[in-house]
Amino acid sequence: MIETDGGPVAFTVEVADTQDARTRGMMHRDSLAPDAGMLFDFEAEQVISIWMRNTRIPLDIIYIRADGTIAKIVANAVPYSLRPMYSDFPVISVLEIAGGRSAELGITPGDLVRHSLFGTAEQAAPAEAGDTDGDADSEAEPEQPAGDGG
Repeated sequence: MIETDGGPVAFTVEVADTQDARTRGMMHRDSLAPDAGMLFDFEAEQVISIWMRNTRIPLDIIYIRADGTIAKIVANAVPYSLRPMYSDFPVISVLEIAGGRSAELGITPGDLVRHSLFGTAEQAAPAEAGDTDGDADSEAEPEQPAGDGG
């Protein structure tokens, strides 16, 4: 979820949290749903460089600080380009979404990304009436990262 000036925008993301997944990223894909993306976890804050090698579709590259705020957006990255695109700031993560979606949805630097990676995930709903032990959400599955990113 991204908190924008126009309201929250939700995405379903794959999480790339291994070196192999980060290297593979969105390569060799022919399409990306408008509400889908890939969230890269680089594990430590650093200046990040992304390229579009073997990436067939244009992407918006969103660089995210450790606190979940968006540091920079590169819109409509050119497919197959080997030109490095730098974060310019220390970041811990990158979110890749379909090219042009950031502008369409009003996503801008400074917006907050809500995800457990940044400790900004939405809080669980309060216990339902009649739930005396306070574990109304205890059967919910914890978020599991998927492995395809890079």
